[in-house]
Amino acid sequence: MRQSGGDTRATKATSGGGGKRREPNGGPGASKPEPAWPPAATAPPEPGLHLVATPIGNLGDVSLRGLAVLRGADRIYCEDTRVTARLLARYGIKTPLETYHDHNAERVRPAVLAALRRGERVALVSDAGTPLVCDPGYKLVRAALAEGLPVTTAPGASAALTALTLSGLPPDRFLFAGFLPRQRPARRQALAGWATLDATLIFYEAPPRLAAALADMAEILGRRPAAVARELTKLHEEVRRGPLAGLAEHYRASGPPRGETVVVVGPPEPAAAPADADLEVLLRAAVAKLGVKEAAARLAAETGLPRRVLYRRAVALRDGMA
Repeated sequence: MRQSGGDTRATKATSGGGGKRREPNGGPGASKPEPAWPPAATAPPEPGLHLVATPIGNLGDVSLRGLAVLRGADRIYCEDTRVTARLLARYGIKTPLETYHDHNAERVRPAVLAALRRGERVALVSDAGTPLVCDPGYKLVRAALAEGLPVTTAPGASAALTALTLSGLPPDRFLFAGFLPRQRPARRQALAGWATLDATLIFYEAPPRLAAALADMAEILGRRPAAVARELTKLHEEVRRGPLAGLAEHYRASGPPRGETVVVVGPPEPAAAPADADLEVLLRAAVAKLGVKEAAARLAAETGLPRRVLYRRAVALRDGMA
């Protein structure tokens, strides 16, 4: 799960002449070389494995550095040469293409590692978005790192983050869960494991299973705000927002949507504080079992009430029970 830093106002950069460039964490540091335009005028990328993010729809979303890496690589490994060839043709890139996907990865991986050992510049792309995110490449990266071979990235588009920013739901703490299991029992079990997580949830889902998945989310996760994003960055981009149950009913009635879908679900509502009489019962039982300090800590986590207030009440209860 990724969690952003606290107050977003603290991330704003200040302008000033001659100041050192600062990294996002506040420390000074150099960035990777920034290519000039057009990419053909730049030096070739360093030897190693380059993970290059590609557009999720609009071909204009590829980064300048990504284009420079693709142009300067010795070879590009991709999921489907027909898909990647369209991107390369758009920008006049003629780097040789080879396939690396779920069905041939075990056979092709040794050849990729051998090329890296020879000092070649190898780019890895998926059909759309950031490599390794629900796409092949994780085992290749692990194998390259295990041998001490260089691995770097030219970051860019991601359907999960694009949907999150468009959803209108809290982006400060989120879990990207990828695709849910296909079978309903396994899907419901997975959802139950995240039901109490205080974070926005992000899922990829196939259009034919969308309505059923949303219905399970509504039942397991409860009444939460959500958004279904599809065709992101494309001509017919759509983000439909509403409660989970309402979205499930919409897609049940309208049928599977066209295009890839991302489901974003808001975090659970804070639990209501128990009534005073109920709180005393809970505190009394917890103090008898756990002691004052741990009882106050546990009930603070469960109820959201201030720990110091619960501690004072627990002390009073303990003294009264003595």
